[in-house]
Amino acid sequence: MSKDSKIAVETPPSGVWGALKKRILVLDGAMGTMLQRYNFSEEDFRGERFKDFPHPLKGNNDLLSLTQPQAIKAVHAAYFEAGADIVETNTFSGTTIGMADYHLEDLVYELNYESAKLAREVADEFTAKNPDQPRFVAGSIGPTNRTASMSPDVNDPGYRAVTFDDLRIAYKQQVEALLDGGCDILLVETIFDTLNAKAALFAIEEVKEERNIDVPIMVSGTITDASGRTLSGQTVEAFLISVSHIPLLSVGFNCALGADLLKPYLQTLSHNTSFNISAHPNAGLPNAFGEYDETPEEMQAQIRSYLEDNLINIIGGCCGTTPEHIKLIADIAKEYKPRVSTAVM
Repeated sequence: MSKDSKIAVETPPSGVWGALKKRILVLDGAMGTMLQRYNFSEEDFRGERFKDFPHPLKGNNDLLSLTQPQAIKAVHAAYFEAGADIVETNTFSGTTIGMADYHLEDLVYELNYESAKLAREVADEFTAKNPDQPRFVAGSIGPTNRTASMSPDVNDPGYRAVTFDDLRIAYKQQVEALLDGGCDILLVETIFDTLNAKAALFAIEEVKEERNIDVPIMVSGTITDASGRTLSGQTVEAFLISVSHIPLLSVGFNCALGADLLKPYLQTLSHNTSFNISAHPNAGLPNAFGEYDETPEEMQAQIRSYLEDNLINIIGGCCGTTPEHIKLIADIAKEYKPRVSTAVM
């Protein structure tokens, strides 16, 4: 390899890009699973500030960044303690579209800014303790509860509950707040409709251009069932093509499936892209009560097969995963080198 080509391969050399070249990075587990352990009441969700708010707020986990910030910081700390390199902000539903269900659209900037700030504070504490393992914050950008590709009305297939511009504007506000709060990475995740994701990516590119900055972007789709497609009908290959026009830190899959069922789709992804690959599967499939029974040891064994087959660069957990799951995943991730792409592009 020539000196020039070596420089090209190794840049950019710092931050999360640099860390990815050295090792497999570990993402955190489920925020919602951890918050359920607190059994927060309606009053807890409201706190003093929203005591007299005229609408129910229980279930709005993003709001807990304002009303129960110590709990959010404790969850981040637990995942870092378990060995995570990256934690996600508590902002999965942090758009005006998502907050409309709770009549809290006006709080969107504050929710995202404060969530990012909380995660940043904890990440910096852990980096200070061990500078050889810098910790990163990924701004979680969820799919919203509306889809731009499909009609919610079976009697009117042409109807859409949201437009591309609606999504772009909502995502732009979220992105600006996440960056202002100190995120290192933006994670467009749990993508069931790639058109929604493209609106988020468009918004990110707008903000990058306006601010004259660069920011690493992770994209993570969701394969919803054994058909191997997203909810809006795309195959793995189609999903990849739809987002590959953006220079990405990583592309991958999360949610919906456990690690064993997700593996074939990661293999397809790995064979078709030179991007880094991420995965944060669920702790198996939910049982009849909607709970996840897969133990940390069971999940660790399945993740090991990812590592042995050179499939991933970033690994974590989604629904049902806890610091106990992440600790065992982090333990084995240390034993393997990061995926090196063999895709022919």
